Amino acid sequence: MRILPSRHGPGALLGLVLIALLCVYAAAGPYVSPSSPTDIDYGTLSAPPGARHWFGTNRIGQDVFAQTARGLQKSLLIGLFVALAGTAFAAVAGTCAGYFGGWTDRAVTFLVDLFLVVPGFLVLVVVAPALRGAGWVAYAGALAALGWMLTARAVRATALSLRERPYVTAARHMGVRPLRIVRRHILPHMTSFLITHATIATAGAVISEAGLSYFGFGVQPPDVSLGTLIADSTEVALTYPWMFFFPTGMLLCFVLAVNLVGEALRDALDPRTARTEVPA
Repeated sequence: MRILPSRHGPGALLGLVLIALLCVYAAAGPYVSPSSPTDIDYGTLSAPPGARHWFGTNRIGQDVFAQTARGLQKSLLIGLFVALAGTAFAAVAGTCAGYFGGWTDRAVTFLVDLFLVVPGFLVLVVVAPALRGAGWVAYAGALAALGWMLTARAVRATALSLRERPYVTAARHMGVRPLRIVRRHILPHMTSFLITHATIATAGAVISEAGLSYFGFGVQPPDVSLGTLIADSTEVALTYPWMFFFPTGMLLCFVLAVNLVGEALRDALDPRTARTEVPA
């Protein structure tokens, strides 16, 4: 039996390789670059890629290679934090609502419905000025707090089904504590869904961060992210294409890679789509 379906093997491998290369670039890029992300070379303003500046320079003489690596690093940190925090909160809220029912279910469902009708982008626009001095963790926390509702609904529906399984009913009648039942019999059956969701949600969080930063509501100067780099270079995308296409290319490559891996994980971990190959 194969861990990954054969028809998704090449795509998953390509996605993993791309993610690994991007992570290496984000982690090591600022250190292997001849210039740091904050250095300004007044003698090479808007210079094209060359031996001195591998990705060229921007309009104020900063090295695009180092800036893009730093921006990718920040975007990946925010995306990973948002995906993990949002998935964890959705798992806890959805499981409690589905398993315990009653007022817990009504409270969580009301909270989910309330958050769903509130435009998340407008909320972030309103709270963004107050988060500018709190750092990227507070900003990522705001993104996570506004992106868990649909996942919680899916987890709740699964928990409602699992709590009626014979082994869960038997555990209740044997006097096993509810939290122990949830930990041993409910959450393990959601592992594949949560892993797949967290993987794909990372790409969605990176896109959300880039979009908000593009409009000036995300990462603030002097820090940079892929969104801020793309925003700063949009006006000169045709005149000085290296300023625009390198950060944009990194964003597209990461989203593509995560989607390839997420698709393979879904097929490998979901028993309804996983396939078993019998050797001849």
